Amino acid sequence: MNPDVWLRWARWLAGLLGLVALALGAFTLRRAQRIPFFRLRRERLLRGWRFIALGVVLQGLAWWALPRWAARLSSPIAAAMPPAAPVATPATATPTPRPTPTLPPTRTPTPAETYTPSATPTPYIPDAILARFESTATPPPGARFSPITFTQGLDRATFRPLRPGEVFQNPVGHLYALYSYDGMVDGVQWTALWYREGELVHFETRPWAGGTGGWDYTDWNPEPQAWLPGRYTVYIFVATQLVTQGSFVVEGEPPTSTPTPSPTVPVTPTPSPTITPTVTPSLTWTPSPTRTPFTPVPTPTP
Repeated sequence: MNPDVWLRWARWLAGLLGLVALALGAFTLRRAQRIPFFRLRRERLLRGWRFIALGVVLQGLAWWALPRWAARLSSPIAAAMPPAAPVATPATATPTPRPTPTLPPTRTPTPAETYTPSATPTPYIPDAILARFESTATPPPGARFSPITFTQGLDRATFRPLRPGEVFQNPVGHLYALYSYDGMVDGVQWTALWYREGELVHFETRPWAGGTGGWDYTDWNPEPQAWLPGRYTVYIFVATQLVTQGSFVVEGEPPTSTPTPSPTVPVTPTPSPTITPTVTPSLTWTPSPTRTPFTPVPTPTP
């Protein structure tokens, strides 16, 4: 086979492998930025830069070294080869071009209104929650938080999500928003805001006490009828700086709570005591007897 063909295939193969190495290095560097642990992140970064260096070497080999070698090899080979015999070109009749019909100009419709996309508002902490802040510590500039994982169950000993997902069916129950962090400082104010379709439905705020790095979560366990269907978004703030966020969807109507009637105790009416009026007898005047004057009786003389 002609050496030029071999060199051409080698150039294409080196270029393709160089692109693969560059893409793999960029992907490894991007994934390494999300790893919260320093030693593991450093190993992934070194691996990514090695892939990128390999890709640069392969690209240089494909577009600089191999073409120079091909030029050096093809010169003596071309000089040693006999000249090619001329090939007779058959005479062909030149077709007469036909006139192309000219189409009338088309009218481009002009839109009556120009749509301008509205800007997405930046999340912020409401003033009513800012008034609850207890800490005045400055947030650390190197704090990093991972994307949020939503789960209906959590192993709190190992922080392993038990039923993770992005779409939950009613009844939802107790929901956790799990994340990892690194570079935090105890005492700085931490806040979690839960929104449903742009409306604040739950929040937490407290001074941070979780140390420099590890795992943490914010949770919500409301009444069953509070989980209305729609899109929910959770924002995590350190002081007033947004550090991570995540969204999930609740589907299905929430269960309605039926009030249980309290048992009615029949009340037996107690007869009220009847007060018998006491009649005070009226005074009756009794006339005193009329005294008769004593008349002495004469004693008979014997």
